Amino acid sequence: MKKVLLSALAIMLCIASFAQDEQPQGWTHKGNIGLNFGQSSYTNWAAGGQNSVNGQGLFNYEIHYLKNKFKWDNTLNLGLGYSYYSFKKKPIKTDDKIEFTSLAGIKATEHLNYSAELAFRSQFAKGYNYELDSTTYISKFLAPAYISLGLGIEWVPNPHFSLYFSPITGRITIVNDEYLASIGAFGVNALDANDTTQHAKSEKIRYEFGARAVAKFQYPLAKNIDFNSKLELFSNYLNHPERIDVDWQNMLVLKVNDWLNANLATHLIYDYDIPFYTETGDLIKGSKVQFKEVLAIGFMINLK
Repeated sequence: MKKVLLSALAIMLCIASFAQDEQPQGWTHKGNIGLNFGQSSYTNWAAGGQNSVNGQGLFNYEIHYLKNKFKWDNTLNLGLGYSYYSFKKKPIKTDDKIEFTSLAGIKATEHLNYSAELAFRSQFAKGYNYELDSTTYISKFLAPAYISLGLGIEWVPNPHFSLYFSPITGRITIVNDEYLASIGAFGVNALDANDTTQHAKSEKIRYEFGARAVAKFQYPLAKNIDFNSKLELFSNYLNHPERIDVDWQNMLVLKVNDWLNANLATHLIYDYDIPFYTETGDLIKGSKVQFKEVLAIGFMINLK
């Protein structure tokens, strides 16, 4: 895992070093809104198959401000997708995210800024482990939600790449659901089974203090081919700082024309404090690597 992450960061640094565009002064903004579709249908198909309809909505927007030595970057990424195998049954969620980042900085040198960052991440709808149970949810809006606030430095060699490091970061994990909090989901303390008082309540908030690093890369690899990558690392000083939390997102967009495109998105997460269990209910030591991949074709409209 460490070798893969270091290799990815090295590649982003090498590519970014060749691009030296100047960021314009004042307010700038860009974004896009999209709707992706997928569909399969079978009639008397001897080999078998399952009819399905897939839909995914996306909204991404960035607002930037640069004036002399002061800069302020704001990014909002939203996504929600479902797959319908039967309109008489509950759809299966394929994508769900709410991400907002606000970073303000004051220039220290030509490419280095003193910065403060606020980051928020959650989801819209309930999620299920469909392989085990499609009736008992394992996540929902604000369960979990992650809020990070930190002070650090940001290295911006060009508009395509940035590396932010904060040795002083507070992070809050919110599990705003009594059931999920009671079983210790997403690292909060589970309800004490030996406490039989009626006043016993689960802890819905978990506090951490540590160091956070974020590397962002956006670059047109070729004509009509754009690549975006964001790698986040977090170490909790208060509990096993050697256990690094990883959140790595990538998206490759192939543009057919101004409104039609195909995109491939991947998302890798590793958090030692998120518990996983075997089918027999035994706790898995060391958690698991979470990985998601979404391939979609659809409409994308640029917002300016």
